[in-house]
Amino acid sequence: MTQVTATLSSLRIAPRKVRLVTDLIKGLEVTIAQQQLRHFAKRSAEPIEKLVKSAVANARHNAKIAAHENLYIKDIRVDEGRVLKRQMPRARGRAGLIKKRSSHVALTIETRPLGKGDKK
Repeated sequence: MTQVTATLSSLRIAPRKVRLVTDLIKGLEVTIAQQQLRHFAKRSAEPIEKLVKSAVANARHNAKIAAHENLYIKDIRVDEGRVLKRQMPRARGRAGLIKKRSSHVALTIETRPLGKGDKK
């Protein structure tokens, strides 16, 4: 059971919105997760799909895991990144604060051990 990680830093989408997508693919097999991500209507689905592809490439190249092995998403964590602070003019000379949030995503995939009835 080999673990492989991939990270995505400073994604300019709020963590709360990214977690909507990542919670749905946690624990799924990589091939099924990629199919799911391809059909999500959320903006964060595309960068997460690229991150999953990157993790699979890391598994092939760095850990020498074959592409057909049972890879699944063990953990995917979304943390808050840098917050860009902007101002917008408001009434009576005041300024309203706008927070443009970003996310850091960490993905861990692992090989699932084959059971009794599983094929190689």
